[in-house]
Amino acid sequence: MCGIVGIIGTKPVADAIVEALRRLEYRGYDSAGVSTLENGRLTRARAEGKLRNLEARLSEVQLGGHTGIGHTRWATHGAPTEQNAHPHMTSKVAVVHNGIIENFQELKDDLVAYGAVFSSETDTEIIAHLITRYIEEGATPIDAARRCLKELSGAFALAILIEGQENLMIVARQGSPLAIGYGDGETFVGSDAIALAPFTNTITYLEDGDWAVLTRDGAEIRDLEDRIVNRPVQKTIATTLLVDKGNHRHFMAKEIHEQPEVVSHTLSSFADIAEARIVLPDLPVDIEKLDRLTISACGTAYYAGLIAKYWFETYAGLGVEIDIASEFRYRNVPLKSGGLSLFISQSGETADTLAALRHCKASGQKTVSVVNVPQSTMARESDAILQTLAGPEIGVASTKAFTCQLVTLACLAIGLGVKKGLIDRDRERELVNALVSVPRHMSHVLQMEDQFEDICHILSKARDVLYLGRGTAFPIALEGALKLKEISYIHAEGYAAGELKHGPIALIDENVPIVVVAPGDELYEKTHSNMQEVAARGGQIILLTDQDMEQNGLELAAKITLPPTHPLVHPLIFALPVQILAYHTAVFMGTDVDQPRNLAKSVTVE
Repeated sequence: MCGIVGIIGTKPVADAIVEALRRLEYRGYDSAGVSTLENGRLTRARAEGKLRNLEARLSEVQLGGHTGIGHTRWATHGAPTEQNAHPHMTSKVAVVHNGIIENFQELKDDLVAYGAVFSSETDTEIIAHLITRYIEEGATPIDAARRCLKELSGAFALAILIEGQENLMIVARQGSPLAIGYGDGETFVGSDAIALAPFTNTITYLEDGDWAVLTRDGAEIRDLEDRIVNRPVQKTIATTLLVDKGNHRHFMAKEIHEQPEVVSHTLSSFADIAEARIVLPDLPVDIEKLDRLTISACGTAYYAGLIAKYWFETYAGLGVEIDIASEFRYRNVPLKSGGLSLFISQSGETADTLAALRHCKASGQKTVSVVNVPQSTMARESDAILQTLAGPEIGVASTKAFTCQLVTLACLAIGLGVKKGLIDRDRERELVNALVSVPRHMSHVLQMEDQFEDICHILSKARDVLYLGRGTAFPIALEGALKLKEISYIHAEGYAAGELKHGPIALIDENVPIVVVAPGDELYEKTHSNMQEVAARGGQIILLTDQDMEQNGLELAAKITLPPTHPLVHPLIFALPVQILAYHTAVFMGTDVDQPRNLAKSVTVE
């Protein structure tokens, strides 16, 4: 989602804010802006599009001031124009905002009646006008902001400047993440620790309902009831990370190539590799009595959950109910008190998944989250967390976070199976050793990258692409289709191969490439029969397999043969070729691979 940066500093801050915003580009955005206090007066520069447009504007207006706020906006209310870009201002207040104010129209109508004149289509602007009104009615700046916060409904993170108050910034968090950073005579705020990396590694994460008064001397934090509270101050590793592309053209390429390393790190946190044993953290349920699991997630994380469903059923004997998180709360799902619910999110801030988690907790469920950010809201609100060690994922299209989620879920399924007595010692050793082999096989696949280029030329000419798979290859087909449409903008759909003749086969002709994900498991022959149905109708078959067997006269447009692996880890290995296909197709077509249009990295509004 949108990105926020704020600095109360000791020297001009505009350029530093832009550099900090650059570290938040991975969230996705369509406009940007900066506001500073110069000699007590609010000034502002905004631009539609990328940060380079804002930099060009700043070279013209040259904002001074040692206190400022900045923002990268992903449009929710109002089109992505300069007029709708943040910060939003009145003569007395400037504000940047992540999230959605759900009751903005009601508040706006009241403010218009009061005499406020609005210049944008956004919900954010009402915050500036509401605080301004209270100041005009005699409230102090801090009290005006406090009164405003009490009237807002929705999910938001805010940073607010007040005319004439160069040693004051007011920030608030309800649903959307926000972190305060501490320096030597300086104080900072950002959407996450990565934004604050150039300035500090000493961070406090606000909790839901918190608001804070920032000065150069630090922060006074209050909770929803206006009580002064102490939140943990921590040293965060995120601020020591150098987030760059290395020798890769795009962050997505770098992150694809990081997978052998980060999967290895994640596996090491859940397995004793030397002993070939799974080592799980304490879980909040009696595992021996556990017979059902509820899973919720969104997007790529949902596909990780679909794969895990096969694993939990096969290795742990659990009945699994899995939902897209945005649908889950709106079904009347019977939830047994004391049961276990599992949530999957890279950021740990995904709004729909967080809402599903809270719904399950309210229903008496025990909750476990698979997250990449241990300080995230989902991590803090879960009864237990399983942390993936993917590191910062900058590309909007998830790659390494997905495979780290998969290895974490595989370890969980095996560990539960062992504790339930369904997996004996020999079987555990076999499965763990299969997981241990994954980084090596991933490296092998990455060395085959040149083989994908001709296939990408085929895909780039298509208007429609179908992906097919069976078993755990079916969710990989869904993920492959998602990746292709996310970053190349080619329409693609994933289907269970057995569903082909129930409708999708009507789409097939010589202009439609069919990517078939077909590992050499017990379902391979059935998938082969589906390929014959495609070939009979002139479809261009692109086969991803780990089998070298003859194709029985089947004509293929292309074939990639991966190293043969244990069936458990097929999804981990086959995830890479569908990522590589999507990446190189998008590069060939010249799209913005790391920041595809209309998408955001972390979706923090419903």
